[in-house]
Amino acid sequence: MGLLIQLLRRAGVTGIASPFLALLVSHLPAFSADPLPSWNPGPTKDAILRFVAQVTTPGTRDFVPAAERIATFDNDGTLWAEQPVYFQALFVFDRVQALSPKHPEWQTQEPYASILRKDFRTALAGGEHALVEMVMATHAGMTTEEFSDLTRKWISTARHPATGRLLTDMTYQPMLELLAYLRSREFKTYIVSGGGIEFIRPWSEGTYGIPPEQVIGSSIRTRFEMRNGRATLVKLPELSFIDDKAGKPVAIQHHIGRRPILACGNSDGDLEMLQWTEASTLPHLCLFVRHDDAAREYAYDRESSIGRLDKGLDEAAAHKWTVISMKSDWNQIYRGALKPTE
Repeated sequence: MGLLIQLLRRAGVTGIASPFLALLVSHLPAFSADPLPSWNPGPTKDAILRFVAQVTTPGTRDFVPAAERIATFDNDGTLWAEQPVYFQALFVFDRVQALSPKHPEWQTQEPYASILRKDFRTALAGGEHALVEMVMATHAGMTTEEFSDLTRKWISTARHPATGRLLTDMTYQPMLELLAYLRSREFKTYIVSGGGIEFIRPWSEGTYGIPPEQVIGSSIRTRFEMRNGRATLVKLPELSFIDDKAGKPVAIQHHIGRRPILACGNSDGDLEMLQWTEASTLPHLCLFVRHDDAAREYAYDRESSIGRLDKGLDEAAAHKWTVISMKSDWNQIYRGALKPTE
């Protein structure tokens, strides 16, 4: 580094406080080790690296103090796959099967009857309302500790219905790299998901490096109870909050109290989160993941019933947000050594 500084000074770049020199020196590791190796070279990767450099280089106009480097990420379809069905729905389906002996009425009551016949498409025809009803029916009555243990055990063996891979191996390698890179530059990374907060928290740290206190999601109500002389929190069959669409910025303010400077989603359900981020007075970056790779993953956007990206694409074009093309921008889809053609 000393030799580089001497050469730059001989070339007329004087003063270690020079914004250019500060930027170069503070990002020397980036020249020797690519922090985003699963991202192809191009405008998308450049935009991310440029933004991170701008907001983390002291002495520059766009420097943002570490305390305000908040990055929020949707989960389903952004950090891991969401097709052909949301993964929490698979968990709910398994719970319906396990609890059905205690509920003989489910044999004829929808959407439970369809699940017991393994007709999942019909079971989900009722949309978000049907799924929320199933969540409340299958999650209520357990303590938060019981539910956490159940979720952790389930996710350790649950496999994707199409690929046969563990669900935790359906996480996107490029996004794992982005999360790690941001944290290395003193960003605080959060999950802001329409999925259940208590469903994600037990495994988010091991999978994404995001601790449970940095997970925001939908929830059902809980109640304090003493069970066998021990204080517990019990899940109730009552909806508390849906963390989707306009609910996302509300939840971010409630849980974090700071506006993000980076937000990443993949659907219209994330649009308001990106709009909230764009309204920041600080430098900011808005990202949409676009599923356009039918060969290695799935291709869907404007017409999809799951993860529809329609209004979001229009907003991204109008406001010059960065749209990540899975097909063009990622040289690998899934985590670790799993290659996208396997």
